[in-house]
Amino acid sequence: MGNIKLFEEKQVRGVWDEAQQKWYFSIVDICGVLTEQSTQRGASNYWAKLKERLISEGSQLLTSCQQLKMQSIKDGKYYETDALDAEGILRLIQSIPSKKAEPFKLWLARVGYERLEEIENPELVNARVKEIYRQKGYSNEWIEKRIRGIQVRDELTDEWKKRGVKEGREYAILTAEISKATFGMTPSAYREYKGLGETNANLRDHMDDMELIFTMLGEASTTRIAKGTNAQGMAQNKVAAIKGGRVAGDAREQLELESGQSVSTQENYLDENESTKRKKLSVNKVKILDNDN
Repeated sequence: MGNIKLFEEKQVRGVWDEAQQKWYFSIVDICGVLTEQSTQRGASNYWAKLKERLISEGSQLLTSCQQLKMQSIKDGKYYETDALDAEGILRLIQSIPSKKAEPFKLWLARVGYERLEEIENPELVNARVKEIYRQKGYSNEWIEKRIRGIQVRDELTDEWKKRGVKEGREYAILTAEISKATFGMTPSAYREYKGLGETNANLRDHMDDMELIFTMLGEASTTRIAKGTNAQGMAQNKVAAIKGGRVAGDAREQLELESGQSVSTQENYLDENESTKRKKLSVNKVKILDNDN
């Protein structure tokens, strides 16, 4: 099970190993946190140099590394990623001089404990995600849509898995087809449109209410079409993805025609005054659709 955790608002990708009942976290993301790198590329370069040094020193740390598929924050695709469990991370920290070392150790212990709590009480997952978004300044209305969007996405990927679509590259291709039919842009193009560039930002965390709603509509429609047509394999599910995205795309175009306003916006939440901008983007932007619910 993959997940993204936040350490002081920086994203750290992890995979929960059910068999071993422990987390594995992306080493690149950890390097980014401890060295306070501003971009994923900077963190990757740091890890590459550190790895060379550890090899030359004969360090045993690298024997603990696992190659696990994790979703790229930048383009949404899955790549083999160097990862370590908690014990390995504590050893890694010893090789990286950082004022963040002690706070990160405490964070690591807390994340492990919280996961065990979530196994006992799954409702804690949503509660904690909501609290993270509140701390980052998002409105309650936006948070509810974001959480619902995560659930819609999970329903879609569960359906893909049942229907023989492979995780990783094929998920990314189908997601791009839905986005392209919904907004006229693939996720990577949308990131560029919003000016997210080389940042580690999650695209959906930089969407306003309307963008989230149409994203959900495209993915929910795809799920329903895949079920209704009993789509099997990549080819048939690609057809379903295009059709599902087109449902949302047609609705978006009609709304834009009637309102005279574009649904897609170049606004993002990267500005220093993030809380103010989030509230501004969330205010009353979905009343047209909410009043029909």
